[in-house]
This record gives sequence, structure tokens and C-alpha cells, in this order.
Amino acid sequence: MAARILSSSMLLVSVLTALALAAPAPANENTTLEKRIDHFGDATWFNVGLGNCGVVSFNSDKIVAIPKALYDQNNGGNCFQWVEITDQRNGNVHYGQTLDSCPSCNDGLDLSPSLFEEFDSLDVGEFPIKWSFKAFGFVPPI
Repeated sequence: MAARILSSSMLLVSVLTALALAAPAPANENTTLEKRIDHFGDATWFNVGLGNCGVVSFNSDKIVAIPKALYDQNNGGNCFQWVEITDQRNGNVHYGQTLDSCPSCNDGLDLSPSLFEEFDSLDVGEFPIKWSFKAFGFVPPI
């Protein structure tokens, strides 16, 4: 009798384990991965203020304005998303947060003065970059 109860219990545990392993994970933004898309263009700088994402920023903040066409295409869905920016001249990498859009940027980014100066002097005016959005929830290293 004890062997039959033990056998039934083991069968029940096996069935429950199999069901748990077969169940799909719940879909949410933490389990959904997007393909990384690299964009290539020029970095320029601008004096920040009230951006399209509805936040007032300061020139000392690490802010990016993405191309207006991309902002519109995503209905502002990239607001507050961090961007990884690579200087194509030397490989230096820095991060900025999307808080605005740029009507004249084509495939490049407009950077706040403080973010631009992490790469070069404002006198340079522009330089070639590669950039991509980081996953929501990303926090840049200090």
C-alpha cells in the first residue's frame, strides 16, 4: 500500500513538473527582446529646454533628441529610453536619454552640450556616430 501511495505521489509530481515546464512565460516588456538596430549619422548639439517628451531639461543633463521622423513613427514611444552613442572617429562610447526630437537630424542625434562635450569640444560642431536604443530599464554605468 505504501509503495502504491509513493508511486502515485511521484507520478503527480512528474505531471506537475512537466506542465510547469511547458507553460509559456508571461509576455511583458521584461521578457520581450528587440533586435538591436544600429543607426549611423552625425552628432550635433543643441541648447535643451522643454522637449517633445514633456520634460524640461538643462544643458548639464545627458539628453538626446532623436530624428523627428523616428519619433513620429514610434508615436513618441522612445521617450525616456537610453541611447548608446559611439564616436566613429575613436570608438568612445557615452549614453544619453531620449527626451526630444530633432527635425533636421536625418539619421543622427542632437546632443545636449554636456553630453556632446563628453566626446569633444562644442567648437567641433558635429562628428560621425553609430547609435542604438538600449532596452527599457537600462541604466548607464556611472
